[in-house]
Amino acid sequence: MSLVTLTVVSILFGAGTFLLLQRSLAKVIIGLGLISHGANLFIMLSSTSSGVAPVLADGVDASAVADPLPQAMVLTAIVITFGVTAFLLALALRSFLLTGSDEVEDDLEDRRIARHEVEHS
Repeated sequence: MSLVTLTVVSILFGAGTFLLLQRSLAKVIIGLGLISHGANLFIMLSSTSSGVAPVLADGVDASAVADPLPQAMVLTAIVITFGVTAFLLALALRSFLLTGSDEVEDDLEDRRIARHEVEHS
């Protein structure tokens, strides 16, 4: 792994975490996308070194073949992330149509419960 790619992964994770902590649903969805891209890149970087295509043919040394598992895992993660992102966009659109804003409101019941537990502990 090179220092540049590790820096890119850390920037993706950092920016994604920063956006997840915002109150706008659009920023939260973008943050989840950045974190998923960072995780996919990290999986690809942490895999073994590259080799020939993972198709065994006559005369190909089995130790020189690239491991197809990280590629399959990343492809699966991309498909799952696409589905989750589409679902979150639908929820954000529905929330925007109902409230007229994409800002996450405070949960007053949660604050009341937290305040009650602090007083009784």
